Amino acid sequence: MSNNKRYFHFTLGPVQGFVSQARRTRDFWAGSFLLSWLSGVAMQASIQQGATIEFPKANKEYLKWITGEHRGKKDTPRQGSIPNRFKAEIDKNFDPKLVEQSVQVAWQALADLVYDKDMTEVTNEKTRKIWDRQIEGFWEMSWVIADTREESAVLDQRKNWRSYHPPAEPGVKCMMMDGWQELSGTPSPHQKGLASFWKKVRDVHTNMASDLYEEEALCAIAFVKRRFVRYFEYLQHITMPSGGWSINGWELQSGVPSVSYLAAVHWLEDVMKQAKNNPDIKEKLAAFHNAAYELTKERGGWSNRIKCIEDLVDSRESKDWVSHDGNVFFQTVLENKKQYSDQRQVKQVVKKLNALNKAADVAAVTPFYAVLMMDGDSLGKQMSVLDNQSTISDALASFTDNVADIVRDHDGFLIYAGGDDVLAVLPLEDAMSCAKALRDDYNQCFANTNIKTSLSGAIEYAHIKIPLTKVLKDAHDLLDNIAKDHVGRDALAVRVWRPGGKAVQWAQPWEHLVSESDEIVLQSIINTFQKNHIDDAQFSSKFFYKIRERFDLLNPPKEGDAPVLKHKQAISLMAMEYINSGSATAKNMKEAEAVITPLLSQCRPHYRDEEQDGIKPSPSDYLQADGALLVRFLAQKGVE
Repeated sequence: MSNNKRYFHFTLGPVQGFVSQARRTRDFWAGSFLLSWLSGVAMQASIQQGATIEFPKANKEYLKWITGEHRGKKDTPRQGSIPNRFKAEIDKNFDPKLVEQSVQVAWQALADLVYDKDMTEVTNEKTRKIWDRQIEGFWEMSWVIADTREESAVLDQRKNWRSYHPPAEPGVKCMMMDGWQELSGTPSPHQKGLASFWKKVRDVHTNMASDLYEEEALCAIAFVKRRFVRYFEYLQHITMPSGGWSINGWELQSGVPSVSYLAAVHWLEDVMKQAKNNPDIKEKLAAFHNAAYELTKERGGWSNRIKCIEDLVDSRESKDWVSHDGNVFFQTVLENKKQYSDQRQVKQVVKKLNALNKAADVAAVTPFYAVLMMDGDSLGKQMSVLDNQSTISDALASFTDNVADIVRDHDGFLIYAGGDDVLAVLPLEDAMSCAKALRDDYNQCFANTNIKTSLSGAIEYAHIKIPLTKVLKDAHDLLDNIAKDHVGRDALAVRVWRPGGKAVQWAQPWEHLVSESDEIVLQSIINTFQKNHIDDAQFSSKFFYKIRERFDLLNPPKEGDAPVLKHKQAISLMAMEYINSGSATAKNMKEAEAVITPLLSQCRPHYRDEEQDGIKPSPSDYLQADGALLVRFLAQKGVE
């Protein structure tokens, strides 16, 4: 190899500051998309200078969208797929500054487009200064050039210098991005200028009503995140500084399902299926839609890309049925005066909704949705071996290509998939099976390699009232500290968040969660209980209500001490408790024990010793009621 060859390491941030600060799923998606797009610009700016991207494997098709080579094609990319960090082989003529400048030019061009479309009619000198300061000073780009391939830690060392210093921000702060000044420049939130400025902004376009809620005040960065999707396709032929090329946008669907919509997906699916064959239900669904439209003024053209819903859309009428924001499916949200000021019309919507529920005889809509976050295990350690890098890059590229279809097949919405990272939002009912399908595909992509890796996951089942930012932040903790560090990787961790706080936390290694017949054990337990009970009150019976109390009697004073009863004795005791609860149809102890045994197995934590490869996870003697409470939660879909 020529001595002229060197290695360029680049990263773009701040990731958490840009992506995770979100008020709704669309904000979260927008941050992920834009970060990936700008990372793609940096990657292409490197390639234009003769660089060879070594890791991760460059998504050439995505880069062709950026350069405009795919202009006019269908199936435009909607999710980000390029990580914010890459490594490239370069020669002595490579100029890193051109990469930095390319990212800034692309970002500035998009921000200018949004400003010209939305702000020119309402702007003032104060707003323009705030806008320019924030847009110019936001991104943190770190890079190093190493002399050898082996110097893989140099970028992390460079980032430790912490040279990024965002500008100080005065005035009223943005409601989405903490610490940044909102655009009116009003000194105090109590002054009238704040409300009047944002009312003018909302009045600029008819579609602004769904993009900018009343009382929302945003900084320039958050405003670009919220509005760029409307104009991205008009970003054309922006000349870049690194080698005579240009960037181009493409058409993006503006519809991103809200968390409330995802919670209601299968309720809506059930109602629509019935409406196709029942004129009375169809009439009541149409009446509900019309009342909801009068309240929200939103109708049609809202492509949410949820598979089970799209499969049922076969007319303009049915397209209208699925066009609402999910809030209209929940009576408690409708009756919130801060959300909907026209409470007279709210009463009409609630009346039509109740009539529809009664006619369709459907289960109550669940107020819970799921955030799924997944991440590969032990890849960093193996990436330090140079011979492994190409193999890992190819396997991850294959996995990333499959993620979108897997999430869609489970009626979810993919936020981001790049490398070994996955982030998606799904209906409560589909999250665990989607996690398993992703894990299976990840294992398959590495099956014929010598790379020892696995995929850990975290599922946050959250009530629609819980702030999305809080859920996203907690998902990182759940994945890193529970699934990976506490359980020992190759695991799934779950938390349930009710309005009052955390209700359940549970985690198991995948090999304990998935049976020998390749079924999710928790789902099998739910099916067994539902088969062996008197009525639907089973899951709210005193058996489940008292299970924590019973476990406290069975458990040793602290985890690690000798158990009070042996495992089989504990099963017999809980089987008797199950029979005595009065809701079981089990005729004898043998039948009751068959029901209780797998339940207690999932209530017994298992841990993996990472230092001993190939050793199966070991069970704890300590029973945790959260396993049983999670079964009850999933069976009831969160509805008490």
